[in-house]
Amino acid sequence: MRQNNLKPAFIGKDGRTSAIQKSLSRSTRVAGEPVRLSEGKPEKADALRLAKQIKPDFVIIGPEVPLAEGIVDDLEGLGIPCIGPTRSLARLESSKAFTRQLLSKHNIPGNPEYRVFKSIGSVEAYLRELGDFVVKPDGLTGGKGVKISGAHLHSIAEAVDYCAQLFKERAPAVVIEEKLDGEEFSLQSFCSGTQVKDMVVVQDHKRAGEGDTGPNTGGMGSYSDENLSLPFLLPQHLEFASAINKAVAEALFAETGQKYRGILYGGFMVTRKGIRLLEYNARFGDPEALNVLSLLRTDLVDICEAIIEEKLNELPIIFEKRATVCKYVVPEGYPENPVRGKLLDMTKVPQESDNLKVYRAGVDETGGRLYLSGSRAIAFVGIGKDLDEAQAIAEEAASAVHGPVFHRRDIGTYDLIQQRVRHVRSLCEVPPAPALNGG
Repeated sequence: MRQNNLKPAFIGKDGRTSAIQKSLSRSTRVAGEPVRLSEGKPEKADALRLAKQIKPDFVIIGPEVPLAEGIVDDLEGLGIPCIGPTRSLARLESSKAFTRQLLSKHNIPGNPEYRVFKSIGSVEAYLRELGDFVVKPDGLTGGKGVKISGAHLHSIAEAVDYCAQLFKERAPAVVIEEKLDGEEFSLQSFCSGTQVKDMVVVQDHKRAGEGDTGPNTGGMGSYSDENLSLPFLLPQHLEFASAINKAVAEALFAETGQKYRGILYGGFMVTRKGIRLLEYNARFGDPEALNVLSLLRTDLVDICEAIIEEKLNELPIIFEKRATVCKYVVPEGYPENPVRGKLLDMTKVPQESDNLKVYRAGVDETGGRLYLSGSRAIAFVGIGKDLDEAQAIAEEAASAVHGPVFHRRDIGTYDLIQQRVRHVRSLCEVPPAPALNGG
């Protein structure tokens, strides 16, 4: 594919795909603007029709639903390479049971205690055995299907009723896991078959309210440290998570005979028992992609080419060693009852620069004005020599948006990060990672 005047395309309309689009546009190898095939809703026919028309050199798939529905299989059937896994490989995200069982079968450490149920039969007994638990329907739920004892389910009876409801709604399976205590982090890796290259590690903030209160969201913001790690992580934590991503890429090939080409996104947690895998996503995270792509100095087109041609190990991938803080401005009432159609006043927002990146997400533009569409609206990524500087830049920009919106002012602040550090210090020390797969 090594040529210039390339025509890349992408699928999605959110902050993540805004970051992908800007990264592709920066490439000297791209002719014109990358093309959006669809907004990521299950409108495969329209996306395929447009792909046949414009014949893109490759397509990056942003959200998870098109991957689960097999958009990559369809595009590759047209001879169009994709950055994203096939439907079978996308089960890594679309089926929690598949992922847990994959790790178990291939002796990859990181699973919590868990069981997969296909009927209500022995669910109650296992819930009682665990005491504290997490219930996950097997399938994509938009982040809304997972329920945790204490937070969402206040008794065994409630949990049994919830599982029964899931089966009634035709969930193919229910995964019940032990409830973990620790600090989460996201490690995304570029993947081409069994070749894996890690990105900057990031911590996301799911709760809507400051101090980690309120309902779960798609992600209110995230941060990364200038050393490309996180303040609460030890080197062995990151090494262990990296080894799991690599082992999973190898296990997927062994299991399916297909080569995973795209983004492996592992959601991990530091716990008393060591590093545990919470889940896998089969695409860039949102907001995590915004931190990572804001620091990426290697041409994203070169990376996509290396993934497609299985030459990832030959390409040095460089990230700028600076801190990032991402803050999402979201509509009032988000996520449960967000306002829609209201005007945003962006006149006081600082201009984009080397230190500030602005990514549009849930906004519609009419007559040069931006209106809220109901989901996360605009993300601001501050980039600085340290977290204090990056946080101040992101906060200045997010605070300058006027309208019926809010954001979490505490993301990236010293006090909140020190809470994370103290939390991890209170946990038992994690021993160095054991060898994976007997290696």
